[in-house]
Amino acid sequence: MTHRWTQVFSVVLFFLCVGFPFVAGEYWLHTGILCLFYVMMASSWNLLAGYTGQVSFAHAAFAGMGAYVSGLAAIHFHVPPLLGVFLGTAVAAVLGLLLGILCIRMGGIYLSLTTLAFSEMLRIIVDNEYELTRGTMGLSVPFLLPAYSKTAAYFLMAAVTLVLLYAIHRLVRSDLGTAFRAVQNDETAAASLGLHVVRIRVVAFVISSTIAGLAGALYGHYHQLITPEILSLNLMFQVLAMTVIGGLGTFAGPIIGAVFLQFLSEYIRIYGQIHVLVFGLVALAVCRFAPEGLMGLRRRPGRLSPS
Repeated sequence: MTHRWTQVFSVVLFFLCVGFPFVAGEYWLHTGILCLFYVMMASSWNLLAGYTGQVSFAHAAFAGMGAYVSGLAAIHFHVPPLLGVFLGTAVAAVLGLLLGILCIRMGGIYLSLTTLAFSEMLRIIVDNEYELTRGTMGLSVPFLLPAYSKTAAYFLMAAVTLVLLYAIHRLVRSDLGTAFRAVQNDETAAASLGLHVVRIRVVAFVISSTIAGLAGALYGHYHQLITPEILSLNLMFQVLAMTVIGGLGTFAGPIIGAVFLQFLSEYIRIYGQIHVLVFGLVALAVCRFAPEGLMGLRRRPGRLSPS
């Protein structure tokens, strides 16, 4: 995406975020908040997979860690939710650092399998540790703000999302972002130029984990109920699908993919269980005819190219 198109896209995105609550009812405002959560999740996962080529399945686990730490701090220590969000985010960052140091050297399929196992282990622990997490019953946690207001929650989530997107945009165009892409394209060549490949991947892993923890903590307090579902592979695969269908390795792809699939999911929900089939068929169609995601169509206007 050129600089000019990035500016146009950013301005449109800003006004859509600001103006949406004034035209949307309660139901669609809720859908908009879910979109913001998925935009944060997909953009952060894209930062790792799309710019360094490391496929991790622990993203939902970090979101769950942020949500549960913040929720437990609010319940047991009466920590205000907004302060708890920072606490949950910090714990997700530390966990991401430890897991990154342990696993990032593996790379490829081994990193994917290890993070998948870690995510499932964490979900099983949360599911069975009833005394602490209340298992599948879920934790009832306070609302994000002192007074319940869906509109205020939307604007808070929108502000955080826009700040994160701006930070990611600056990051991928910085020297560190260039190092991310160099490591992804050819790690041997990158190492020969003096780049510390493992350290760069760990940095990307920690940043990605931190954003996921922040998104999960905000999401948990907005819902006022945190269940093991947030750590599930279903959520992980949904984030993965949004990123790939939108356009892996592009700035706007995860945003477009998250909004497109979330609104599509809401529209076809009326079909009950069949909506999962419809959702899958749409995903297959996009992958079949737009292998570079929806962003790839922009480079080939009016052309669908099965490959």
